[in-house]
Amino acid sequence: MSKTVLHVSSTWNGSLLCEGAQTRLELKPFESEVALRVSAPFHNDPPPEGPPGSTDGLWEYEVVELFISGAANEEGLVPYIEIEMSPHGHFLVLEFLGERQRIKTYTDVDYQATIDGERWYGDMKIPRSWLPEGKLRCNAYAIRGQGRNRGYFAMKPMGGDKPDFHRLEFFKTLSLDWSEVDGA
Repeated sequence: MSKTVLHVSSTWNGSLLCEGAQTRLELKPFESEVALRVSAPFHNDPPPEGPPGSTDGLWEYEVVELFISGAANEEGLVPYIEIEMSPHGHFLVLEFLGERQRIKTYTDVDYQATIDGERWYGDMKIPRSWLPEGKLRCNAYAIRGQGRNRGYFAMKPMGGDKPDFHRLEFFKTLSLDWSEVDGA
């Protein structure tokens, strides 16, 4: 079965990271779902308050994020999904129609995270139907550290004065090969 591997290998503005500091994100298409697997450096940032599960504002903590966009609708609005995973079992899955125009929060998500020494791993499954329609594009990010040591990292760097992960023009084509999936 095919998988797509994404590497968060630079700072948000383009400085390359050493290999041990990189984040790896695998996507595997199945007939009715997509499996996501994260392997990331663990920085031991404090977890969010509250039990693991859907957590709004997760971007304020140690997290890996994947944004996937589809084709613009008749009004020119681009649909996209934001998927966030933390090392402590917290997650956030948001659907947007147009830049930063949240239309839905998904809370019923299959997600597990484990910490193993200096790395953490996250496994999530989402229904295929949550992905936007049309040609898919994506960018992946990692956020970690606190205060002055806070770092923002990207698969495909973006310009500007500060990190802005909702800049869809910096997404790259995402190819998920559904043709190799049984029953697809």
